[in-house]
Amino acid sequence: MSFDRLQEAIIAKKNPTVAGLDPKPEYVPAHIRKECYDKYGETLEGAAEAIYRFNCGLMDALKDIVPAVKPQSAYYERLGWRGMEVLERTIRYAKEQGLYVIADIKRGDIGSTAEAYSDGWLGKTKVGEQLLSVFDADCVTLNGYMGADSVNPFLKTCKELDKCAFILAKTSNPGSGELQNVPAGEGDTVYGLMADLIEKWGAGTEGKYGYTMAGAVAGATHPDELKQIRALVNSSRGIICAWQKTGKDGMDYQEAARNAAIAMRDDIARFTTIA
Repeated sequence: MSFDRLQEAIIAKKNPTVAGLDPKPEYVPAHIRKECYDKYGETLEGAAEAIYRFNCGLMDALKDIVPAVKPQSAYYERLGWRGMEVLERTIRYAKEQGLYVIADIKRGDIGSTAEAYSDGWLGKTKVGEQLLSVFDADCVTLNGYMGADSVNPFLKTCKELDKCAFILAKTSNPGSGELQNVPAGEGDTVYGLMADLIEKWGAGTEGKYGYTMAGAVAGATHPDELKQIRALVNSSRGIICAWQKTGKDGMDYQEAARNAAIAMRDDIARFTTIA
């Protein structure tokens, strides 16, 4: 099962963290941007190529430290089709390096639209008599607040192709409580009901380590230790932009990212035990 592979990578690297690949062009060191802008101009193509080279360099530096990477699709969509092509290449490169890929897409539509999203991000697209992989991520993030109709097409693909999904339950953004904390029944909340649904949707798919193919996104808020862990886990830009604090104009971006990832791993080790 897909989450078994992720768990085994976490155990092997003794590191439960994920490196976010959420770069804007300005996050890319100047020497990489210059090479790409000299070739393609200050264009969307030049920006996309700079991001791809940056991503590959980061993954080369981090692949023995982190078990997984998590590209956020919005950072690629903002560059149009060129950005999406780079995202496809980024995912392919990550998998070639043995990294587990979580595509952070937070899709949440229904019917044939959800099926199309599932085909593109996890499954295969039929072209003539061929079934062709597109993004081929190992896992996606989903918004299940439209109900089972928005999730079932993805879970069907997960069962067929050994993939998984993280589904939003209680998010950590400041406005999440406007809906998620609303009381719902005796002593329950909307996010509690969503957590129950996620458990129901994943029932019967438990793998070697007891995890189902439907994981829950739950922003930790208590106790204080979990607050600290959340702050560390959310510091993906602290890794990819670590070079901005070294005073070396990004020439050391790989070393800086690696050092930041190691520090993050070691800090989290103070609060967690990985068997």
